[in-house]
Amino acid sequence: MADGMRTLARRSFLRRSAAAAAAAALPWYVPASSLGRDGRPAPSERVTVGKIGCGGRGGSIGGVGGQVVAAADPWKGRAARYGVRAYTDFRELLAQDDIEAVAIATCDHWHVPVAIAAAKAGKDMYVEKPLGVSVEQDLACREAVHRYGRMFQYGTQQRSSAHCRFGCELVRSGRIGEVKELLVVAPNSHPGGSTTPTPVPADLDYETWLGPAPWRPHMGQCTNGDQWWHCYDYALGFIAGWGAHPLDILVWGYDTHLTGPWEVEGTGTIDRANRNDVVCNWDVNIRFANGVKMRFIPGGDYTRFVGTQGWVGISRGRLHAEPASLLKSKIGPGDVHLPVSNSHGGNFAESVRTRRAPVSNIDDAVRSDFISQVGDIAIRVGRKIVWDPAKETIVGDDEAARRLTRAMREPWRV
Repeated sequence: MADGMRTLARRSFLRRSAAAAAAAALPWYVPASSLGRDGRPAPSERVTVGKIGCGGRGGSIGGVGGQVVAAADPWKGRAARYGVRAYTDFRELLAQDDIEAVAIATCDHWHVPVAIAAAKAGKDMYVEKPLGVSVEQDLACREAVHRYGRMFQYGTQQRSSAHCRFGCELVRSGRIGEVKELLVVAPNSHPGGSTTPTPVPADLDYETWLGPAPWRPHMGQCTNGDQWWHCYDYALGFIAGWGAHPLDILVWGYDTHLTGPWEVEGTGTIDRANRNDVVCNWDVNIRFANGVKMRFIPGGDYTRFVGTQGWVGISRGRLHAEPASLLKSKIGPGDVHLPVSNSHGGNFAESVRTRRAPVSNIDDAVRSDFISQVGDIAIRVGRKIVWDPAKETIVGDDEAARRLTRAMREPWRV
């Protein structure tokens, strides 16, 4: 039976069973929530979720609108604390037939390999940002999501904030005139970190934690903490890991992929003497073929669109604009209306049930990831590069283009 038909059949059976049980129980009181009449899904309609990656963000995002029935993490105690079926190897979780969707909140180097495996296993997915550690991974993930017809929600939760949506609608509706400049700001990465090997904790399956990343000795806080964010073997640093948030808002408000080739230049520092060797203090400048200029720097969490008649600035908690009267204007019937979501996890669960695309779709996730990827490459090669968004590759520079892929440790590949 096809995945979609199996899910529908299961839900149909559960609905009939719930209805029969409710009828048999009369005249006993049946809470409205158990039948879904208070706006929440009835138990028979709740999405069953497997958590893959249970520390840090994995603990923060909860069940992404569904009911957690299994968890997987190379740190054995993290998966076990949920009181559900616990696994060390995520592939065992994906093999479970009663799981409809997964919440992927692993280290960055695992995001795409797990997402592709989930798509092949017929699971819908909520994937924490950033997407891949290479452009090749981003493209492979997008292809898998579309090929297997899966629902994909990116963990860029600002798309479920009304003020972020309104700000992007103002820009897309022409309220600031023609866009001329773009500014994106994200927190900086951290240099430093000891490279001294440390014993592998008894609770950690280090081989599974490493997965497709190059083998290297275990180094304390790089696994038991957040320091892996700043180690290039496992991530691109905050140019991607945090930059994904304001870059996603940029893509929501402006179609970078329709602007023609980009000229990309960048500077930054890399602490090659220590463990944290991602780009810090970056300054990426992009000139789009249509003349629009973009700057991407560290220092906060902010996206600004500057037009011929004003500007709109969007941060996590506020919307700014000039003229200020824009903040009191209305988006009318003839304006651009973006998808509405008031709960990022709830929006994902609804997409699993209805098969309607969620608010943070795979195509936009890839487009925003491209900006951090090519910016990082321009810094590392130390010269201007040209990105063709139609062909989705770097043109005229073979050395830079080779950086669009990353070797993966056997047996992992995309």
